[in-house]
Amino acid sequence: MKGDGSRPGLIVAIDVNDLAQAQELARALSPIVDGLKVGSTLFSAHGPEALLEVGQHGRVFCDLKFHDIPSQVEGAVRALAEQHVWMLTVHAAGGVPMMKAAAAAAGEATTVAAVTVLTSLSTENGEHRVESLAGSAIEAGLETVVCSPKEIAALKERFGDSLRLVVPGIRPSGATSGDQARVASPAEAARLGADYVVVGRPIVEAPDPAAAAISILEEMQSAV
Repeated sequence: MKGDGSRPGLIVAIDVNDLAQAQELARALSPIVDGLKVGSTLFSAHGPEALLEVGQHGRVFCDLKFHDIPSQVEGAVRALAEQHVWMLTVHAAGGVPMMKAAAAAAGEATTVAAVTVLTSLSTENGEHRVESLAGSAIEAGLETVVCSPKEIAALKERFGDSLRLVVPGIRPSGATSGDQARVASPAEAARLGADYVVVGRPIVEAPDPAAAAISILEEMQSAV
């Protein structure tokens, strides 16, 4: 499930609160990238309309990180699946019953990705914690987790190709880390075995977002 079978897929985080800007970014980037992420900022500003407008241009990754009682998460996931989102997130810390409810509600067409430990957190023994949460996701029947670049190698060693890894915290050479603590370059993430990388500000805030996305894709292609 990589972008072209040899490199990680590239998902762009359209974390803006202006719907017209989001539409413009989606229109420019959809021919180039593998998915378009709608997160809390855009969804809180415009709700399901954001999914509809961005979804007119490409596959939507709805990153709301659900963490609630199983029945609430089940209902939320079913609502998003009915809007044909490609992928969505739940917190693995919500527990196996919650993740099972999410998986059942998503159906076959929508992928549920379990978030392990946020990339903004710098944690001691973080690798062990991430592995434990990934194991819980597998127990719940999920095949996709979200992890930082720092845990790719350990998860690949333990779970192999049975687990797809969606990796935020990607910063091209020269870009600042911002509020991310556990980061890596696109090339490093590709070499380690990420299945998808998520990049936001280095693309969205670039003078030419499409050119920035192409540069990241080329960097990943050269690394594998």
